[in-house]
Amino acid sequence: MPTEVLATHGRLRGVSALADYWALTKPDINLLILVTTATGFCLAPSIHLAGFPVLLLVHTLAGTLFVAGGTAALNQYVERRFDAQMRRTKRRPLAAGRIQPSGALWLGIALSVSGAIYLAAAVNLLTSLLAVLTLLSYLLIYTPLKRKTPLCVLVGAVPGAAPPLIGWAAASGTLGLEAWVLYGIVFLWQFPHFMAIAWMYREDYQRAGYMVLPRGRGRNVFMASQIILPSIGLIVLSFTPALTGKGSMFFVAGVLLFCICFLYDGVQLALRKTNVGARRLLLASILYLPVVFGLMVLDRM
Repeated sequence: MPTEVLATHGRLRGVSALADYWALTKPDINLLILVTTATGFCLAPSIHLAGFPVLLLVHTLAGTLFVAGGTAALNQYVERRFDAQMRRTKRRPLAAGRIQPSGALWLGIALSVSGAIYLAAAVNLLTSLLAVLTLLSYLLIYTPLKRKTPLCVLVGAVPGAAPPLIGWAAASGTLGLEAWVLYGIVFLWQFPHFMAIAWMYREDYQRAGYMVLPRGRGRNVFMASQIILPSIGLIVLSFTPALTGKGSMFFVAGVLLFCICFLYDGVQLALRKTNVGARRLLLASILYLPVVFGLMVLDRM
């Protein structure tokens, strides 16, 4: 084989390997994590448009991205055998065998440790501590519970809602009441979001032994309650700025419109239980946080 062909083949393999390691960090999920972290940062009372601390925000997002990427890689390392049994995840680099388990393990450790150290050095200790607690609770508590009880969704929502707290702590060094409101929004948002995924891939999860939904007759009632009740609480919390007299008419109108659409899709899935309805709710949930949090940030400007 000509030298030029060998060199080209080698470069392509190198690019493919880099793409696989990049996919291991779940960049699509990390984007939403960064959006919610930035929202917490921007809404902290110590942040003002005049003299906005751009560099501090960059440090916060960079450190958070490292820890989140490391958590994703370690999660896939732990669940690689189960991912290989699911149609949705069997093509992931580790589950498909394109990456060695040791490579994923060391990447996850390196990203997580460096991210935590970076946050402590460039931002503050509270931010780093929150990131570390999120990582540990996600990997050591939520991940194994997915194979034991449907209550794993409740447990997983605790670390899953941490990004706004991380952003708020980075900006102010403390955690105020409004930070916990943002936390509550993300906490409740995860239930309809994950129920949509769980319903779409219920056979996949059952095949791999995950108990994200109960088995038997109680499954439908469980799913409906996990969608409707948190969605109602989510909508109430989303209107918190308006309820405290801080929300403009622009904010109220925008949130009201999106909340109606979100709740409608949730009710449709709870009643009809179709994959089409699950996809609609999943899309609505993916848009919900950026839209509502974006309106909050714009309303404060």
